[in-house]
Amino acid sequence: MNVGVLQLHLRLPENMSLKSKRQEVKSVVAQLRNHFNVSAAEVADNDLWQVATIAVCVASNDQRFSNEVLSKAVNFVEGGHFDVELLDYEIELILL
Repeated sequence: MNVGVLQLHLRLPENMSLKSKRQEVKSVVAQLRNHFNVSAAEVADNDLWQVATIAVCVASNDQRFSNEVLSKAVNFVEGGHFDVELLDYEIELILL
């Protein structure tokens, strides 16, 4: 079994409150879950207005498939569907 973990480091330049940040992050997380059938959650920077870190996880029996799904998730967030700027991302594939 392979587990793929993606960390997305995002900047939310238009946000001026934690409430608006939560709404935008919730939208990103929900769309990642719906489009790619993955687990996703905000995992860090909870108290900062304009920065968010989202983790995305996928389990599979094929390492290539896990990498492909996570790469497509990065492209989806980068593609301009949201009011966020992708600062950095990290993909880690774990063989269990």
